[in-house]
Amino acid sequence: MSQTVEPDIPRGVALAWGVAATPQRGPKREMTVERIVEAAVEIADTEGLAAVSMAAVAARLGYTPMSLYRYVSAKEDLVLLMQEEATGLPPDDIREAGDWRAQLERIYHEMVRNYMRHPWVMDIPITGSPTTPNSAAWMDAGLSALRDTPLSHDDRLAVLLLVTGHARWTGIVFAGYAKAARDLGADGEAVARREDALFRELVTAEAFPSLRAAIDADVFLSDVDSLAFGVARSLDGVASYIEALAAGQAPPPPSWGQPDDADVAEDKRYREAAKAVREAEKALRDARRNLRRVAAEARDRGR
Repeated sequence: MSQTVEPDIPRGVALAWGVAATPQRGPKREMTVERIVEAAVEIADTEGLAAVSMAAVAARLGYTPMSLYRYVSAKEDLVLLMQEEATGLPPDDIREAGDWRAQLERIYHEMVRNYMRHPWVMDIPITGSPTTPNSAAWMDAGLSALRDTPLSHDDRLAVLLLVTGHARWTGIVFAGYAKAARDLGADGEAVARREDALFRELVTAEAFPSLRAAIDADVFLSDVDSLAFGVARSLDGVASYIEALAAGQAPPPPSWGQPDDADVAEDKRYREAAKAVREAEKALRDARRNLRRVAAEARDRGR
């Protein structure tokens, strides 16, 4: 039985849940936590997260920075509230999407759309489980999608983390390509062609045979959504696991067979073996670097 812990709620979290004390004094005009957060999000959407400061938000609202501190006492609280605002609530009709898989796919796509609307959210480091209302609502929607499956609560949370992790990674990739397109003044197709041309110039079959074969197969010019493919195949695995559970044939928990460092750190033979692995990896990197150099020299001689 777990021990009950009395939580010390940080002010930013308390503000997000609406349980923080409001300031007794402040500007007489329409200054609210909500308006401060809206202004900060507007700055981040146009200029990026790095442009957000208490001074910048205050200037946008026409107040002094000290006025803001009566409402939001620290920038980290402001960033948390900005993330909460950008996260928003999941659509009300997720449960109407279909079975558990269709609901999770809908959650994935909606999360990606949110990341594309507010790409700066992905610059905020993950420091723990979400503790704000909107984030909790997304978690609840994902867990609810799995409510009728034989998965345990631990399994359901793991599946949800799988989907949200895919969504964040997709958002990072899409946002990166969108920024590259803006910087080049081109569209996504032009960025892909430029990337493909660079690979064709730099990657040789001698040094990277499998990658070169993929390049020659026009993989970087393909219309296939590789990220969506990864999500689909991951959910295929979840579906197979659910079928095994329903049939009473659940596999044992995964075990990677890795030794506990605390158990082996003092073992001399283990340290020597680990050192040998590091040296072998370095030698392999050096050999590949030399291979690329020799291949480049050979190409130059053949021109």
